[in-house]
Amino acid sequence: MPRIAGVDLPKNKRIEIALTYIYGIGRSSAKKILEEAEIDPNTKSDDLKPEDITKIRRIIDEKYKVEGELRREVAMNIKRLMEIGCYRGLRHRRGLPVRGQRTRTNARTRKGPRGASIGRRKREKAGS
Repeated sequence: MPRIAGVDLPKNKRIEIALTYIYGIGRSSAKKILEEAEIDPNTKSDDLKPEDITKIRRIIDEKYKVEGELRREVAMNIKRLMEIGCYRGLRHRRGLPVRGQRTRTNARTRKGPRGASIGRRKREKAGS
């Protein structure tokens, strides 16, 4: 089980897929990394030689922002938006959708579970 950028890659998966377990690397980035390292994308992560792992690690360190560094940068960008008080920053601060989605219905991921207090009151009045 190779360890790259602080992440243990899963066993018995194609290396092209296993690399996507690293935050900041998707399918297209994984393909580019393997192409540059001259490694077959169909190779299982268990079958990698130590020199192949070193090649991949070197390429990722040189050319990609991944894991902690990327998370920190994203968090700083969001914090900056909130501090300058722009519309996107206000949406982040209020915990509402940032990219123009509707909020009258849906948006439950950002808003959290429904407050069912209104529905309860109506039922209580009808029952009494």
